[in-house]
Parts: sequence; structure tokens; C-alpha cells
Amino acid sequence: MNTHVPGPSLPTEIQADVLAVEGIAAVPLILDVVCRTTGMGFAAVARVTEDRWVACSVRDGIGFGLRPGGELPLATTICNEIRGSGTEVVIDHVAEDPAFRCHPTPALYGFQSYASMPIRLPDGSFFGTLCAIDPRPARVSDPGVVGMFRSFAELIGFHVDAHRRLAGGEALRRSESFVRSILAASPDCVKVLSADGVLAYMSAHGAVLNQIDCVQDILGREYASLWPADEQAKLRDAVRRAAAGETVRIEGLCPTAKGEPRWWEVSFAPFVSEEGGGTKLVAISRDITERYHAEADRRAGAEALRSLNEDLERQVADRTAELRLSRDIIASSAAPICAFDTDYRVIAFNQAHSDEFFRMFAHRVRIGEVFPDLLPPDQAPVMRALMTRALTGEVFTVTEEFGDPDLAKPCWEVSYSPLRDQDGRIVGAFHYAKDVSMRLQAEAELARTQEALRQSQKMEAVGQLTGGVAHDFNNLLTIIRSSVDFLRRPELPEDRKRRYLDAVSDTVDRAAKLTGQLLAFARRQALKPEVFEVGERLRAAAEMLDTVTGARIRLDVELPEDPCFAKADLSQFETALVNMAVNARDAMDGEGVLTLRLTRRAGLPPIRGHAGAEGAFVAVSLGDTGRGIAPDQLARIFEPFFTTKPVGKGTGLGLSQVFGFAKQSGGDVDVETRLGRGTTFTLYLPEVDVVPDRLPGRAVEPDAGSPMGTGQSILVVEDNVEVGRFATQTLDDLGYRTALAVNAEDALDKLGADGGGYDAVFSDVVMPGMGGVALAKELRNRFPGLPVLLASGYSHVLAQDGVEGFELLHKPYSAEQLARILRHLTTRRPVGPVG
Repeated sequence: MNTHVPGPSLPTEIQADVLAVEGIAAVPLILDVVCRTTGMGFAAVARVTEDRWVACSVRDGIGFGLRPGGELPLATTICNEIRGSGTEVVIDHVAEDPAFRCHPTPALYGFQSYASMPIRLPDGSFFGTLCAIDPRPARVSDPGVVGMFRSFAELIGFHVDAHRRLAGGEALRRSESFVRSILAASPDCVKVLSADGVLAYMSAHGAVLNQIDCVQDILGREYASLWPADEQAKLRDAVRRAAAGETVRIEGLCPTAKGEPRWWEVSFAPFVSEEGGGTKLVAISRDITERYHAEADRRAGAEALRSLNEDLERQVADRTAELRLSRDIIASSAAPICAFDTDYRVIAFNQAHSDEFFRMFAHRVRIGEVFPDLLPPDQAPVMRALMTRALTGEVFTVTEEFGDPDLAKPCWEVSYSPLRDQDGRIVGAFHYAKDVSMRLQAEAELARTQEALRQSQKMEAVGQLTGGVAHDFNNLLTIIRSSVDFLRRPELPEDRKRRYLDAVSDTVDRAAKLTGQLLAFARRQALKPEVFEVGERLRAAAEMLDTVTGARIRLDVELPEDPCFAKADLSQFETALVNMAVNARDAMDGEGVLTLRLTRRAGLPPIRGHAGAEGAFVAVSLGDTGRGIAPDQLARIFEPFFTTKPVGKGTGLGLSQVFGFAKQSGGDVDVETRLGRGTTFTLYLPEVDVVPDRLPGRAVEPDAGSPMGTGQSILVVEDNVEVGRFATQTLDDLGYRTALAVNAEDALDKLGADGGGYDAVFSDVVMPGMGGVALAKELRNRFPGLPVLLASGYSHVLAQDGVEGFELLHKPYSAEQLARILRHLTTRRPVGPVG
């Protein structure tokens, strides 16, 4: 990409601001921490005015080419928009961000992830931005990362203001202890070295990481000498380069003081102490042992981000030795912050906190007031308990509702950390709060919107099935009706009668199978990932896809012999198959060849600029012989509501559902196309090697013996009178004694207190009032030895909760199936009274 060099000489005031940032010893360290914790390669502090964007300090690991004093055209930057709005901009992936995927800036500068935080001075005026970019997507919208950026931006604003005051003659103390108070919050091992590599300081957490009992024993020694002999030359070279002005990063193996082998990532950066002593080096060591042995393990990074968010949000509040300086930091912060002593009395707060407290409780906080006592009686104990936790040394963040009980209470995210004196004793704590009500409301609304979108996608796919299902059912009904007409003829020979009876039976089985596929596909349910054998599901779905695509499209299925398993939401998987099949059908104008193929892959290839992934994946491909996709449309095919079909022919939700399902399941979807040659969509899902448990309840396998009963008494519970009458008449003909209850309440009355002499209960699942599952559970409590058989064609209750261990007979069922299962249940019933 093109880089920019400084234009004509900068105005004097901007030159002064660039020098002010360059004079902040902590800025290079801040930029290094930003890049290391986010994985982004470029970070900068920029001065942004009405007509200029000027780099003040830069950390460039991707070859962007910008240096301090360098400029970018203001109109080409997102920072210009931030200057106008005053709000931060955070983008995980430009290509997936609806607000910025068409913005010209990402394409101009070649980045996919972006974060920029406004830097404001204590008087509220806008100075510039703390920004970071990378050509790859990055997880920067995490609250921990955003909190870290915000804290650093406020810290830089404080320093710039202090520099300006120094230039005007008003002295503000800034010292190396200020920088150390930032470093003490780091979860890594932080050290200060002399320019020749002698260890002068190590953070307390660093001693824990290195299993060092007494840090004083190693202070004054050459840092490189603490490493194994074969690593020392690398350490000394890094120290030499850092002392010459470079920022250096190395990796190496060094055991702890107790001999445990660990891999470390060590960063060296120079700074000039304002307390004298010339150039010194900051060295930050991170334990990367787990990452080194287990590739791409980001848990340690996530923990570091959370720690940074908790500690740095308090603006050098943790472990600072100077309460006066802490008060200055609190006063300069735009976020609501206050500090209290060990008696819960307020010792410092800023204007933002005072304004927010007044908004919530119509009271202005004063120094010396006991903070929990200012809250309503039902909220005071909660606040006191939180403050007590902070006074024990704990650093934490919680979400609670605080406010006037007569008004709508806002939801607050409240963070605490201890305040320590020069000797490390806890003398109070910091309280930082932000109103997250709007964010939580937005998240809830987003969840509702996503659920509505999933249902609209599912219903679109169901609509695609309607015509084919109606056609198939009409065919099946034609067979049944014709067979029944022939069976009514008294002169029909016995062999032809058997043939027509077999035809009716086979056709009912086919109709039941088609109904089962449609219900399994279309039911409304929460996302439920489950392990399934992919080949088995594709074989079962082939008939459904054949119905969707129509008679003029030939479906070829290619499956491996060995089983392979994936874990995903099965309903969403089948929805994705239908959506891809419908897309292929329309691309072929209803005529051609559709190939469904299942293969196993050793990894996930890079797709649309995304990095690939290692591990086992299953690849489900649907290839068509259609017209292909035009290059200018290829980049948009997965966008929601984008469609090339005429109005009324498609919503543009089908392929977006496939994309969302693949991403949510830990996979991806790829597309290969050639104009005039067809298109192949390949759905990748992570392969698992665990054989899944089958249904949560058991479908009963009937006995092979005689279905005839021997006088057993069966209570049939069925709200549909015709179905109930058929069941009782059939069982009566087969040697059972029956009684019919029209609902669960009627059944409980007939059973009475002793079971009514019944040998089993046969109940439908879906009934008005108490359902079949609830009835079965009640009977299990009242009469533990009484067998219960449930029957259902479909129930959302079964889809969500299963059958609670009861026997289940799927509708439609035959009279013989019902009789055999009841005989099985009644003959294994234990002897003895019921009750």
C-alpha cells in the first residue's frame, strides 16, 4: 500500500503536541501492550485537528511505513469521523461489519480489523486518537480490549495536559513511579534494566511467575546471566539493540527458580527516566509455554485482556504510593470514578461520578460521607459487600442495578480495585462504574432479532418444501384411495387383496417417513448442537432434497464407507442443505444434475481471506450444472437479503443462513464457480470422534410373539374421540379389556387411589390441560409399578425435554404394533399391589 511522508512544515502548535506525546515515557510501552494483547500489527497516537492527521508515536509491525510527524490525508481516515462524533470505533472484521464494509478507508489502507479511541484532555477538548489496525481480522470488540483502549487514551490525555502545563510554567510531578504503577498491573513479568542489562526492578507478579521467593536476591545481577548458557547471547544482543533505541522481542526457554521448564516471550523497550540516570530498559516477559506446545491457544491472551481491563480501568490506581496523584487521575478521567478508605468514607471523586450519582439519587456526594449509607436500604448492603471485597485486595467487575427505587433503576457495570500505600498496605479502594443499560437492551434486542431471522430463514425453506410435499402426499393418497376402492369389491381374488393391503401399508409407512422428515426439519426450537453421523443424515435427507429439486433434476449422492461424525444443530444443518439445494435448483432452471458429496479433510482451508484452521473437518458439497455466479455478485452472495432472483421469488436469506450456521458451528462455507459450468458450495464442519447417544427416550421395539392379549385391563387416554375409539375397539378384538379417558384429569379419576385394577395406561402426549408426559410423571409418583406407554406424532414438549424415560410409540402406528408393545409391558410388570 502507499504510505505518506510529512508535508510542508507542521504548525508550531502541532509540533508542540507531537513533542508532548514523544516526551511521554509510557507511550511506547502502551503501544506495545496494545499490539501484543490484541494481535494487531500497527498502533499509533495521532493528533487530529480540523484539517490534519499527524502521527505522534508509532508502533509498526506490519510495514505500514508511517513515522512520527508523518501525515495522512484527513478525509481518508475514520479518525476524522471520530473527531466529529466523539465516539470510539471498533471493528473486528471489516468484511462482516455492515457500517464499514463499504467504507473507502479499509480498502485504501488495506486493513480488516480496526480500533480507535478518542483522546480527550481533562477540560473535555478533543486531542486526537489512540488507534490500531491489522490486515487480518482480530477480536477487538471484547469488553476487556475496549476497556484497555479507553484507559490508555485517558492516560495519554492526562500526560499531554500535564506537558502543556509544564510548558506554561505550572509544575506537575511525573515520575518513574508513575510508569511503574502501570507496569505493576500487568499480568506478565515486568522488569526494569539498566542500559547494560543489569536487573534493577521486577514486579511482584513476575516473581510469582518465576517462582522466586525473594526478588532482592537477583536485583543487581545481569539479566542474561539468569538464563541458560545457550540462551544468554540472544539476551545480550536484545539488550544491546534496545539500549540503542529499538523495540526488540525474543522467545526462549528458561526454567523457573524451582526448575520448571517454561517458554517466554520477552519484549525490550528503552525509556528515559525523568528522575535521572539516563536510558533504562523495560523488559516484559510472558509465559508462552502452553501456546508453544498447544498451537493457537488464546486462553492466556484472553485472561491477560481481562486482567488489563480490571486493572488499567482505574488509571494507575492500583498499587500507587501517592494518593494525591491518584486524586489527580480521578479528576482528569471522563468516566465515573471515586475512592474510599477502609471505613467506606469517600476520599476522592470526579465530576462525572458526582453527576451520575446526582442523576441516580438526587444527591451530591461529599468528601467524608459513608458511601453505602447514601444508597436506599435495599441497595446499601449490596454496595457495602462489594466494597468489602475490594478492601481484601480483590480486583473484580460485577453488574448490578443501583438507583432511586421510584425511578427506573439503570444497570451498572461496577469495577473495584484496592488502593495501597507506599508499603503495599491496603488503605482504601477505587470504585469505577459505567451505565450498561443501553448495551444490555441492545444485546437483548439483537438476540430477539437473530431469533426472528432464524425463524424467517427456516420458514422460507419450509415454503420451498410445500409444493413438493403436497405433490408427494397426493401421490401417496392416490395409491391408498385406489387400493381401498379395489378392496371393497367382494369378488376380488385373495392374492390381489393381499397385494392391495400391502400397498396401503407400504404407502402409510412412506407417508409417515415423509411427515417425520418435515417435522424434524421445520420444528421451532432453540439451537441444540448434537453429535450425529453425517453420512446417515445425508442419506435420510436425500429424499427430502429430491422433493425440493423436482423430477427433472437428478440427485447423485457420494458418501464414504466409513462413518464420520459432526456436532451441530441438526435442524439448522438440514435447513442449510435445503437452502443450498434450492439455490442449485434455481441456478439450473429446474433441470440438470445435483451432486451431494461427503468427504473428510485434514484441515479447514483459507476462505475469503480468513485464516485456515487445523484439525479434522467433514466437507459436505452440493455441486450443480447451472449457469454459475457472476464475479461482481460473488462477494455478496452470503449477505442477508441479497438476491438475484426476481421480486417475490426469494428473500435472500437462504445462503446467509448457511453462512451463519457454518460459522456458529466452528466451520465455514466455500464456493467454487465458473460461468456456464456450474457452482459447488462446500459446507465445512469440525469432525468429532464421539459416537452420539441416541434419543433421550426409547422407541419401543415390539416383541416378535403373538399380539393377542389375555384379558389385561388397559386405560386408553386420548382426547381425539375417533382415535381413542379405534384404539379401544382394536385392543378389545385382540383380547384386552379397555376403558377410554378423554383427558388426563379423567384418567386420574378412573385410576382412583389404588390404580383402579388397570394393568397399563396408554396415553397420547398432546392433550388439552395436563399433557401425556406430565400425566406419566404423576402416575410414576402415585403408582411406581404401573406401566405407561406414550404415543405421539410430534410434540414441541418432546423436542425440548424428551420423554423422561417412558416408553414411546410413534404415530402412525398399526393395531398390531400397539398390541405387541402392550403385551410386552404387561407381561414384564412386577407382581404385587399398585400404590
